[in-house]
Amino acid sequence: MDKLLALKMFVETVRCGGYSSAARKLGLSTSSVTRQVAGLEQELGASLLNRTTRHISVTAAGQSYFDKAVAILDAVDEADAFVADRGSEVQGRLRVSVPVEFGRRIIAPHLNRLLERYPGLEISLSLSDQVSDLLSEQIDVSVRLGSTVVSEDIVSKRVGAFQRWVLASPDYLKHHPAPRHPHDLLEHQCLRFDYSGSHLHWTFQADDETVQLNVQGRLHSNNADILREAAIAGGGVTLLADWLVRDDVAQGRLVRLLAQYEVNPGSASGCINALYLPNHRGSSRINVFIEFLEEVLRAG
Repeated sequence: MDKLLALKMFVETVRCGGYSSAARKLGLSTSSVTRQVAGLEQELGASLLNRTTRHISVTAAGQSYFDKAVAILDAVDEADAFVADRGSEVQGRLRVSVPVEFGRRIIAPHLNRLLERYPGLEISLSLSDQVSDLLSEQIDVSVRLGSTVVSEDIVSKRVGAFQRWVLASPDYLKHHPAPRHPHDLLEHQCLRFDYSGSHLHWTFQADDETVQLNVQGRLHSNNADILREAAIAGGGVTLLADWLVRDDVAQGRLVRLLAQYEVNPGSASGCINALYLPNHRGSSRINVFIEFLEEVLRAG
């Protein structure tokens, strides 16, 4: 018995809910799939599937075996990809984690160009505003905005930069005087990004002046577009990345305030970084994605 092939047949049978569907997906005959799965059960001395004339289901032993089989097949795929990744041809799956709105607005519109450029490349894109654990989440490369913790366990490559703008809607400014100095924000409702307890203050820098403010407001969110929509609706003053609001400012939905200051939450910076594990150095998949990201950011 080809054990690896038998595992693939069993896994696909469970995923597809039947032998014939699994056989079509694998490009094999139904009898071959049925025979291999039965051979697995005979070798193990346990029933993996419950069979009726209409459908199949997984036994308790089969579910445990399925989970282990999936892990084995994923490990084999990863090993294959690791070796192929050092070759001249870019191929295999690249698992990428990016912030939600950055992924939707900056990366997603251009992904097809990357896939057309490298026909052997497969992208698995995860959107999250939380910092990913590259190892436990099996992420190949993570894109993060702002300062990152640099350590020997993580490779951090700067791929671009952005600014954060202080903004409010014209309607809000009709009823509230526009701030002329950062301290004036203490009199305003500030729409704040939720950094899970950190970066509670906004830092303003201009020439030799540095101002840190613990701004206040009744709305905070861990999604930047929520704050953008609230600001457009006249809910207050917010601090958002320029790439998110350029069109809103150009079309008059938002007004940029205190433009003479560089503004960041807490000690964060305006860096855009690509993070990956040290053992992925030399990965052609990661290299072409970073090149693609730099290209997109340069185009603005």
